[in-house]
Amino acid sequence: MPKMKTHSRAKKTFNVTGTGKIRRYKAFKSHLLTKKSKSRKRHLRIHGLVHASNEPMVKRMLCMR
Repeated sequence: MPKMKTHSRAKKTFNVTGTGKIRRYKAFKSHLLTKKSKSRKRHLRIHGLVHASNEPMVKRMLCMR
């Protein structure tokens, strides 16, 4: 079998914490920011965690078994 390749976008998007959870960035922070309130943009800066139902898919993209 050939080597498993990591999904290129996934390795740039997700980070693995020390406990093995997967950290993600929040959506809606890339453009059209003038109409969004300061507090909303501030809350979008905080990292979230990948939901448990999506974790196996993300781990497969990152080649973590």
